[in-house]
Amino acid sequence: MSLFFQILLDGLWSGLLYALISSGLSLIWGVLDVINFAHGEFLMVGMYVSFFLGFLFKMDPLISWVASGAFLFILGVLTYKLVIKRTLKMAMAPLLASFGLSMVLKNIAMNRFTPNFRILSGTIMEGKVISLGSVIIPVPNLVTAVFSLVILGILYWMLTKTRFGWAVQATAMDPEAAQLMGINTEHIFVLVFGLGGACVGIAGGLLPSYLATHPDVGTLFGLIAFIVVALGGFGSIPGALVAAILVGLIESFAGFYIAPVFKYIAVFGVYLVVILIRPKGIKGW
Repeated sequence: MSLFFQILLDGLWSGLLYALISSGLSLIWGVLDVINFAHGEFLMVGMYVSFFLGFLFKMDPLISWVASGAFLFILGVLTYKLVIKRTLKMAMAPLLASFGLSMVLKNIAMNRFTPNFRILSGTIMEGKVISLGSVIIPVPNLVTAVFSLVILGILYWMLTKTRFGWAVQATAMDPEAAQLMGINTEHIFVLVFGLGGACVGIAGGLLPSYLATHPDVGTLFGLIAFIVVALGGFGSIPGALVAAILVGLIESFAGFYIAPVFKYIAVFGVYLVVILIRPKGIKGW
């Protein structure tokens, strides 16, 4: 039974992390109807910001996530203004532009920082675990999961209980009608892209506490984020949370009871089944 709970908790930690990473993509996709292919590379940039703040200035990820989130908010705003806005009304162009941006960010990181894996040592949480009998809880994973849940709660409250959130929902439903009602939709688009970047930046800021930083680190996370958003329903934060936890649990249980090499096959398989049954994802069930 303790082994079952260990696998369950491992899947839960992963799922909550995936939820935070996916929430920004879900928000952008739901409001602008744009797929940001550079989302995984945004995570990679956030990890490098946190890593170098820790390496150069001894700033722990428990603090540097703030700087990482702020930096990615700015990067998200710049991405919208310089890349997405210019291609928004052209079919497929935003997708291709964001894909090009992902290649640029990845190759800049590879050129400047080499493909080497970088481990941030000397962090406050390094090597710390909580033992509950035979169940082991790594403190960095637990802290990241708690942070993810708190940030998701704040994001959901902001989208459902504030005037800004109502404006975002109105813009997502009908941008032209929202504009006629006095909402500055361009301002909303900028802030949504910034918030999407900030969410993945916060996740990237926390990850160096237990995960190696390298130029290709965001590729798999970006792919999982697309699956989570499609499963949860575009623009739905609760849907993304449920889908992310589901993906994390499938990954954990399949990796242990079948084989580690089959865990992502199981995730993609469940994704295909759910999408065939419910094309709009979990949202609306």
